[in-house]
Amino acid sequence: MEQSILPQIKKAAKKSLKARENELAETNKQLEILNGGIFADGELPYFKDKIAEIGHFPLRPNKLEILQINVGYMCNQVCEHCHVDAGPDRKEIMTRETMELCLEVIRNTGAHTLDLTGGAPEMNPNFRWFVEEAAKAGIQDFIVRSNLTIIRANKKYYDLPEFFKKHNVHVVSSMPHYTRGKTDKQRGDGVFDKSIKALQELNAVGYGMPGSDLRLDLVYNPSGAFLPGDQMAMERDFKKALDEDFGIQFHNLFAITNLPISRFLDYLIASDNYEDYMYALVEAYNPSAVSNVMCTNTISVSWDGWLYDCDFNQMLELKVASKVKHIKDYNEDLLNDRNIVISQHCYGCTAGAGSSCQGTVA
Repeated sequence: MEQSILPQIKKAAKKSLKARENELAETNKQLEILNGGIFADGELPYFKDKIAEIGHFPLRPNKLEILQINVGYMCNQVCEHCHVDAGPDRKEIMTRETMELCLEVIRNTGAHTLDLTGGAPEMNPNFRWFVEEAAKAGIQDFIVRSNLTIIRANKKYYDLPEFFKKHNVHVVSSMPHYTRGKTDKQRGDGVFDKSIKALQELNAVGYGMPGSDLRLDLVYNPSGAFLPGDQMAMERDFKKALDEDFGIQFHNLFAITNLPISRFLDYLIASDNYEDYMYALVEAYNPSAVSNVMCTNTISVSWDGWLYDCDFNQMLELKVASKVKHIKDYNEDLLNDRNIVISQHCYGCTAGAGSSCQGTVA
């Protein structure tokens, strides 16, 4: 079933769920699916009941370490697994006014890591101004999540490697596989070749090179309804293949489990893999990963300034359970005294070695 449905899914995926007016563009519909069916019937335990077994319900935050800011859902790609449902047709973009509010928080937060994401964050018209201003705040680890192809998408982006270097940006780049076939299958025809070119250009200015302080990390997402393999083993395979075939160097590989939301949820349902995938996530549940999931040390800020426990909750419109819900009212003490909002998609972050935007957690 999975193979036969792929051409149909790929054809549909040239537009976002929102542009297609797909029912899953409504987050309430996604949550209805995640909270119903095999969970409502008792076939599988709710996530809250699973973590209650080890005394972690309600899930509570630890010290804030990462401020993750989504500067817009616009992207030059339409990837079939995208939990953001990003694409060229998404017009949600963070304004400079909201960026100013974020900068004030960045200057005063206890977080040591700033993580800019999208969509393709570079497509925000105020992206460079924001990076320049945020770089002055002295954050220890300043991450920009790039899909790589944006660097080759238009001449106005060709100098991004130099721009990143100037501001000592830690580049975290999407790279589904070290082969053309598997990468293009997930992200679209021609993505692999553009990604390779972009990586070579990042290497040329010093990114990812042995001994370099210019950090270049890659992110791997499985291309189908299965969980990622061992992160360290995959990193060795990626490094060997990319070096031998293209002379490319990078620092680390992050393996991230696809969470059953947005376009990946659409794919799972269309390919008749939803229930099997949820069973796989629950069976791979690792209680030792619970205390280190990303929501325990991260605050996620949406393009319009609302606050969430993580990027995935943002896409489900599950705002923080706090009196403080918007960046304009930001109060770290109040946010640290909250219960983290959870649902069944959270199994994805506790499966196997665990998963977060920083890779495995256990």
